[in-house]
Amino acid sequence: MIPDRADVAIVGAGTAGAAVAALCARRGMRVVCVDRGALDRAGARWVNGVPRSAFERAGIDVPSGEELRGGDEPFHLVAGRGPSRLVIRDHGVLEVDMRMLVARLQGMAREHGAELIGDVEVRGLDGDVLRTDKGDVRAGTVVDASGLAGARLLDQPRVAAADLCSAAQQVRDVTDHAAAQAFFDGHGVPKGEVLCFTGVHGGYSILNVRYDGDSLSLLTGSITAAGHPPGKAIIESFVGEQSWIGRERFGGARAIPLRRPFDRIASGRVAAIGDAAAQVFPAHGSGIGPGLVAARVLTDALADGRGVESYALRWQRKHGGLLASYDLFRRLSQTLTLSELERMIEKQIIDPDLARCGLAQQMPRPTPASLPAKLFGLFSEPVLAARMADLVARMVATRALYATYPRTPAELAGWSRRVARVFGDPPDL
Repeated sequence: MIPDRADVAIVGAGTAGAAVAALCARRGMRVVCVDRGALDRAGARWVNGVPRSAFERAGIDVPSGEELRGGDEPFHLVAGRGPSRLVIRDHGVLEVDMRMLVARLQGMAREHGAELIGDVEVRGLDGDVLRTDKGDVRAGTVVDASGLAGARLLDQPRVAAADLCSAAQQVRDVTDHAAAQAFFDGHGVPKGEVLCFTGVHGGYSILNVRYDGDSLSLLTGSITAAGHPPGKAIIESFVGEQSWIGRERFGGARAIPLRRPFDRIASGRVAAIGDAAAQVFPAHGSGIGPGLVAARVLTDALADGRGVESYALRWQRKHGGLLASYDLFRRLSQTLTLSELERMIEKQIIDPDLARCGLAQQMPRPTPASLPAKLFGLFSEPVLAARMADLVARMVATRALYATYPRTPAELAGWSRRVARVFGDPPDL
């Protein structure tokens, strides 16, 4: 049975939910965290790239040992299947085994007194009472960390099909190491480094492969509404082409929201976090880092007695504009042809510095030394230049709008309409 009272009740024990449970319990709060499945199956079950800085900002130890499957190795970004490419170094993105990260966060939560319970069906929220099939809990704050299609305690808008990434990741055996090495040598990629075929099926579609000498990691993502095959099918196609790839060791597949964060991520005593708040970096569909940082922002707001509205204000103003800006970039990337992507790389419109910022989930910061080449490349591509100029203007406007995220719920609808105009979307509210 579930404890009948808690300071914080959390729905979802994956990365974001377990992080909130651990951080809140560490600050002395009574925490109950439930999940609709078994706790040892909660959250992503694959390897994901997470910026080191996200752990540092969240106040969570950086992964080590078997949890850390790769750290900051060079990333080879290839247009289609080549030859145009960028090599991104010193990006600070770690390859993390999400199974072990979730288990570590859940263990931290228990160590500090949180109660974690699996196989719980949430039946709704009635005032301050979270109703479940295992009993009811009266909580000062309820956190929805249940994902894209979870409890929907804030009744967020549905994510459009055009904004859903079909992602898949697998770690597989290598049956012929000489053939594996020959494949990566043929692409000029040393062992342990990441080879990323971007736009492999056009638009927003990628295939990442990494051979560490023992196993092969494959990560894919695509938008099926744009006519691309789903992520799992991309993996299966690639595996079928390569006779040296063996059985799957572990992995998974899921839909990931690729859109700006929901305009309302808190109301009354309820806060949403992670995929339930669309806190995902849209340029490449990773929500682990944003979810960890949001867990810290939410915990600080609750521990300081400022409540969930304060969490929404601080997170949206400090972090929401970054994700929303990159949603605009993601939308442009969906429309690029492979030829346009190749030209943007060859003419240094997209260069390693710019790509590094996207990989590390940071705002673009062109260096003074790179500007002449970028300007020359844009001058030679007037159509692309016009699209890039429109993108930059809307990214700047978006950052400015998020810096003014309203302090009161009464102002939120007007702010939502202004943001929607920049994106050309219907308002969330």
